This record gives sequence, structure tokens and C-alpha cells, in this order.
Amino acid sequence: MPGLVIAAPASGTGKTTVMLGLLSALRARGLVVQPFKNGPDYIDPAFHRAASGRDSYNLDSWAMPGDMLDGLAGLAEGADLGLAEGSMGLYDGVAASGAAGNGASADLALRLGWPVVLVIDASGQAQTAAAVALGLARFRAGLRVAGVILNRVASPRHEALLRAGMAEAGLPVLGALPKQAAIAMPERHLGLVQAEELPALAELLRAAGDLMRENVDLDALIAAADGALRPAPAVRITPPGQRIALARDAAFSFVYPHMLDGWRRAGAEVLTFSPLADQGPDPSADVCWLPGGYPELHGPALAGADRFRSGLRAFAETRPVHGECGGYMAMGAAIIDREGQRWPMAGLLGLVTSFEKRRMHLGYRRARLVQGIPGHAPGSVLRGHEFHYSTILEQPDAPLAEVTDATGARVAETGSTRLRPGGGLSTGTFFHLIAAEP
Repeated sequence: MPGLVIAAPASGTGKTTVMLGLLSALRARGLVVQPFKNGPDYIDPAFHRAASGRDSYNLDSWAMPGDMLDGLAGLAEGADLGLAEGSMGLYDGVAASGAAGNGASADLALRLGWPVVLVIDASGQAQTAAAVALGLARFRAGLRVAGVILNRVASPRHEALLRAGMAEAGLPVLGALPKQAAIAMPERHLGLVQAEELPALAELLRAAGDLMRENVDLDALIAAADGALRPAPAVRITPPGQRIALARDAAFSFVYPHMLDGWRRAGAEVLTFSPLADQGPDPSADVCWLPGGYPELHGPALAGADRFRSGLRAFAETRPVHGECGGYMAMGAAIIDREGQRWPMAGLLGLVTSFEKRRMHLGYRRARLVQGIPGHAPGSVLRGHEFHYSTILEQPDAPLAEVTDATGARVAETGSTRLRPGGGLSTGTFFHLIAAEP
């Protein structure tokens, strides 16, 4: 199946706008396009789904074994075209290689055999943009650049100079986009805005699609797609239980689509509930999973959700409960918000976190479990990613895992675990699970 990787020299060049516009424009043509996202990201795949009508899957060469990458890419079978949005710059990854690479978008392009379309921010330059694009095209043997889409072009004269430089470099120009701030993606908490938070999302996607139709040679772009997915077995992901109570609302929304898909393919049933609507986990479930999100923005609602907290506590007495990042924070004793107000949480763990005292925690994580979590026994090695600004004030429980970063350096944050008197197990960690090592 043919595909393309939408990449750039750096973050902030307009990759996401181009990706969403292409998904919208190609869908309007009647094409079935399967979206992907390079690396650990929850926000962009939700926008991809809104634009394409299909779940977007994360592909991560540091965290995922090669056969898992191949199997997830194989989910594009039946689509007319695959489009993968890169992350940061084309070759940007961590210093040490992981399961199948260092996490760079280039790893993905080489493994899938998909050519790269470079999104070049032409602000403040002309022919020099071609030198940047040519350097990206030649930096790694075997990587193919199908062409460039010029972004933030100031005028016809500016476009002519840019095209002259690209012609000299031998790089096709697939499109030239004028400056158009109206379709810029908004930002908010932690620099992120979720798809469901945008009431004008349909209009944004329409505008982005119109921009691509008017300024990109879609026929040439489709013709540039290439590559053959290598045969791979179906991805096998061990679910945490047979019936999984999954928190799912504006405070707990960060679940990787490949995890949910893997659970369901393994025969598990996912039973969603909303803590913000004061709902507890389904009593018939055999495990509860609290994903990440923004509980620090909903302290009053969660502190006042008595049915949620009492239901979760009753559930946790006899069955396992696991929380990731925001879910971990909600399992703790309290969250302190931006204004310094303390809000009581479920109290399954002694964790107290503060968003008033903010410090960024960001990076890949490799964790060897000291205590098992649902679906993974003690001694299992898990790979994931951490991104939050909350500071731990109290963490009195036993450590969950021995954790290192992508370079192998030890990470102080170990997660927490607590056995309940009735046989239940409460576990939590600040990193989001992406894949288990074989």
C-alpha cells in the first residue's frame, strides 16, 4: 500500500495543518486515507481521526519492536493511501537507539519505504530553503524525499524565488501555501488543545482542506506515494483483564488507539465510565484502568464526585486498579491546583502532586516492574513516555518499577503500588505505556 511521511526540518513549521488539510482534501475526493503519527502523541491522532474518519495509530521506533511497527502499519490495509505525520524535525530522536530506532520520523520512512514530503517554513528566507531541503534529502542513505510543500509564502515574488531554489536542488515543489493565520492550531493547557475542545473543529478542517485543494498539486502528491508494507503478524497486546472499566472523559482522555485496539482484538471488553459525571467503575469489570489527562483542571469536580470516589474505592478493595499520569494523580491522596488549592482525590495511594509547583518532566521511559500491573507480571520490561508538569510532594508507597530514561540513566520517579486488605492491588505511574519488550 502506498504512503507518505509528512515531515519537516523542525517543530512549528505547519506539519499538523498540512496533515489535517491533506486528510480532509483527500477524503473529500473519496479516497480512504489511513493516518498515523510518529512518536508518543495523544493530541494529533484525535485531530487525524476527525479529519479522516479513521483511527490514527502511533508508530514509535524507540518504544515498539519492529514487528509491532509492521503490524500496526498493516492496519492501513484496505485504505487507498497511508499518511504519517512526523514529529519535531525529520531526523530528531533520542541519543540512544531503542527497539527499532531512536524515534525519529526518518526511521519510520525507511522502515515503511514511504517517501517523505517536506513541509518547509519559508519565512525569512528564499533560495536558502532549498539548501535546507537538499540537506535533509541527502543526510541518510535510502531515504527518499518526494518533494516539498512551501509554507508561509509571503508573495508571488517570494514563491518564484523559492521555486527557483528548489529547481536548482532538483526537488519538486508539490505546493505553496500563503500565510493564513486563520487556520493556525490554538494552544492552551500545557501547550495542547484536544480535538473535542474545539467547537469550530469542522470549520478548521474545512479551511485546511480548502487550503490544500487550492495550493497543492494533489494529483502529484498521490502519484508520489510509494512503498510496500512488509508482511507482519497481527499485533498482540495483552489486555489488563477480560472486562476493563476504563475512565473516559475530558479529565481522562489519553489512551493510545493501538492499546484499545489491541485489547479488543484480544477479546477484552472495554466498559467506559466518566468520573466527571460522578460515575464509578462497572462492578462487573475485573480491572479498572485510569488513563492520563488533565485532572488538575478538574479538581473541584473530582473532589465532589462522591459516587466516583466511593465506587472506585470499593472496586479497589478486591480488584486491581492502575493509573497512568493523570489517572495516577487521581488515585492519590490529593492534587494541588495552579492556585494552590488542595483537592482530595480517591486515596488509593498516598501520592500528593502539585501543579502550583510546576516543572516539566518529559522523555521516554523504560521500566522493569518490581510489582506487576494488570496484564504484566513482575520482572516485565515496559517502554513508554512521560510528559507532565506536576511536582510530587508526597509519595509514601512502595515503588512500582526500576525506571530509566532513553539513555539508560536512572529516573527518580518509580511509580507506586499498594496492596489492599481485601486482596486488591493499586498501582500507578507517571509514564504512559506504549509497548512491552518481548
